[in-house]
Amino acid sequence: MPETPPQISVSLWRGGEAGRYETYSVPRRASQTVLDVVTYVQRHLDPTLSYRFACRVGMCGSCAMTVNGRPRWTCRTLVAKVASAGRLEIGPLENLPVIKDLTTDMQPFFEKWQQAKGAFAPSRTRADAMARIRPESPARIAADAAIECINCGVCYAACDTVRWNSEYLGPAALNRAWTLVNDERDGANTARLAAVAASGGCHSCHSHQSCQEHCPLSLNPTAAIAGLKRRTAAAYLNGELKI
Repeated sequence: MPETPPQISVSLWRGGEAGRYETYSVPRRASQTVLDVVTYVQRHLDPTLSYRFACRVGMCGSCAMTVNGRPRWTCRTLVAKVASAGRLEIGPLENLPVIKDLTTDMQPFFEKWQQAKGAFAPSRTRADAMARIRPESPARIAADAAIECINCGVCYAACDTVRWNSEYLGPAALNRAWTLVNDERDGANTARLAAVAASGGCHSCHSHQSCQEHCPLSLNPTAAIAGLKRRTAAAYLNGELKI
């Protein structure tokens, strides 16, 4: 008789906010990702399981979930690296409302992005000459260090301040604001600095650096938020910012 392939015991969150973990047995395979495990359950064991994914190669960030207590991209997380004693616990991202199973409501996350004035506001029109930005300028270097964020929500889920303070804008929104503060082409910095200096803004950050530790792209939102703290303080002292 053929040998039974090794199995993984997988506990998945089912239901909404008041849901529960249910356990499934999934065959273990070579080079298996956590997303592969979730997909196996949905396709072979329970088609009602809800979760998000898109690119499967670490480009979109939509498959982020909580894996053994840590927020991760499931498409880039190998089971061999995280399955302790052949067991996995997979839940929705924390600090966000649960819609169903592993699917969270990202609306609060993007609303805070808007509150932080995370949209580029051009200071020139099409009729103006194109702005020339020197790649070696300090502002461009500061923006480049933070610009690769793809809004996966991992830092937001890992942030203790978000957990304690519902008004806090969160690492991703403030990281985005920092890139725009350093963009010489943007014309909305007065309003942006006022937004990130208000209650729930950059000064609410406790610098625990959970965002930096968990970011799949190795960005450092804590450093970006520290930059906003310095920039808003200087703006206040210079009379540029009224609080």
